[in-house]
Amino acid sequence: MTKDLFILKLHDIGAVKFGEFTLKSGYKSPFYFDLRDMISYPELLDGIADLLVEDIKNLDFDYISGVPYTALPIATLVADMLNKPLIYIRKEEKAYGTKNDVIGKYEKGGKVLIIDDLVTTGESLFETADKFKKAGLKVVDFSVIIDRSNHIEYYINKLGYKLHSLISLNKITDVLHENNRITNDHVLRIKEFTKNIYDQSKSEKSLQNHLTNLLKEKIKKKKSNLVLSLDVDNQKEFFEILGKTAEHIVMLKTHVDILNDFNEKFIEKLKEYALKYDFMIFEDRKFADIGNTVRKQYLGGIYKIKNWADFITVHATPGEGIIQGLFDGLTGKSSFLLAKMSSKGNLMNETYTRNVFNMGEKHHEVVSGYICHANGKEELRKLKNKIPKGQLMLMPGVKLQAGQDTTGQQYTTVEDAMEGGADLIIVGRGIIEAENPEATAKEYRERAWRVYGLDV
Repeated sequence: MTKDLFILKLHDIGAVKFGEFTLKSGYKSPFYFDLRDMISYPELLDGIADLLVEDIKNLDFDYISGVPYTALPIATLVADMLNKPLIYIRKEEKAYGTKNDVIGKYEKGGKVLIIDDLVTTGESLFETADKFKKAGLKVVDFSVIIDRSNHIEYYINKLGYKLHSLISLNKITDVLHENNRITNDHVLRIKEFTKNIYDQSKSEKSLQNHLTNLLKEKIKKKKSNLVLSLDVDNQKEFFEILGKTAEHIVMLKTHVDILNDFNEKFIEKLKEYALKYDFMIFEDRKFADIGNTVRKQYLGGIYKIKNWADFITVHATPGEGIIQGLFDGLTGKSSFLLAKMSSKGNLMNETYTRNVFNMGEKHHEVVSGYICHANGKEELRKLKNKIPKGQLMLMPGVKLQAGQDTTGQQYTTVEDAMEGGADLIIVGRGIIEAENPEATAKEYRERAWRVYGLDV
């Protein structure tokens, strides 16, 4: 089967569609690809397997893998034709037995070729490659049927991989136009869409609320990316440390419920400090219940958090109802969703994190960003690339030197956090337990801004 015939067959079965489609991102696209039904057409499967074999047969690899689910049957055929072992990554993480993510027999050090049906951002390929690497395997080559990105190959190469794509979007439009499947108008609209979408991404302004904008303005004004996590249990120590560090922070993170001597005067004094030193207040309450309960916790009780905190922290585990319960009918408040925690052994896997980003993007009017932790700047960059444009990434577990404490809390350096794409770093014990909190806060602030300020 030729590439031209394969494209026409895809169009015949409805795998290549033209019209107007709302994408996950919210964009209106004039085309849409869905190759999932291809597995029901043996002629198409055999044809694409033949084309892939011809394209990759001279590459150096020991194993073949397919990204679940659409690419798995294709990879199986290719592996059989090339007499290469098939291995693949379990789509759902296993919580019992060996907990091994890799299905199939392999030897560490072997090279894996990963096959996927489509590539747009490369996210699924990178995630699959990372899991193989953690299992001791090497990944150099990606093979995809359709590259619908028109831009991703350069980025993939920069990360040390090689992309081999059979068919480009331009090839599809050319073949279908030549065979009178689409009109000149279709072609023009497709080219215009692909020309603009990757240059203009979704407007940052559209995903920012008033508090997000205000925080960004304060970051630039104070030349600070520092969030102080002031977790002490009495007011005297709280305000002593705050008085020494406030000029260096752009936001204060509180855990008001750990104070042994909390009273209403604490809130009055806290607001006075925020006004005097020009920082915002972030109560790290970590709401994680049904909508009706969290609303009572947020609006009432002895703390009345809604009355004084600009931002709160929210777990996405209960689903969208928690966002609606907290913020329905309220204005001028926002939140950060916990997407990836710094504690060792936490249960926030990749699927969970992706769903958190989707929820935050949908509710951007009350979600300013995400709490994300990663081990190293490369892993952090990958998280940053998944965050909706305009929203912020806050990095906890940051110290002047990398390491881990006795409770399993993992720490990343200031420079790695900022170079990985963090907008703000959250520092607690590194400052409040320092011999000189003021000088230490100043060092964190200056080291972070030294990296971040280059891009401002």
